[in-house]
Amino acid sequence: MSSDFAAARLNMVESQIRTADVTDLPLQDALRVVAREACVPAAKGYLAYADAEVEYAPGRWLLRPRDVGKLLQNLKPRAGEKALAIAAPYAAAVLEAMGLSVDRLDGDDLTAVKGGGYDVIICEGAARSAPASWTAALAVGGRLGLVERQGPVGRATIYLRSAEGLGHRTAFDSTPPVMSGFAAEPGFAF
Repeated sequence: MSSDFAAARLNMVESQIRTADVTDLPLQDALRVVAREACVPAAKGYLAYADAEVEYAPGRWLLRPRDVGKLLQNLKPRAGEKALAIAAPYAAAVLEAMGLSVDRLDGDDLTAVKGGGYDVIICEGAARSAPASWTAALAVGGRLGLVERQGPVGRATIYLRSAEGLGHRTAFDSTPPVMSGFAAEPGFAF
């Protein structure tokens, strides 16, 4: 079965990642070797390379391959940098394969970031907006990538911490499910 996964992995990079203008060669190399199927329950391994989000734990999903590739490329990760992967087991493994030192945060409280000084922070699930604890954990020059979703379509958003403060930009549209605990709060509407 592992040769089937290896073939599926190569096909994923060629048909889903590269066709989405993910041109960073070290990133492509890491995507070719990281076993995405190891990040999901064994019963869902057959879905690992599909063009779809895959639920790996209740209320937590891996981004579709195209989206995680584009998000990682927008974050410009480089070997030797310090990263935090929030509800992002696949992205964490890819960053490690690229030579980054990666801390992982998963579980019930994803806003409880311990420490800081991160060059790269990535989240594979959607949230209404980036929690302040995530942006506060960025080093100067640090980048945070996540999908902010307040309606039917989410926007992959890149935050950048500079000496002057925090800025952000939208990178591309994406529609992953909103993570458990990050849904929009009900409001009053006419």
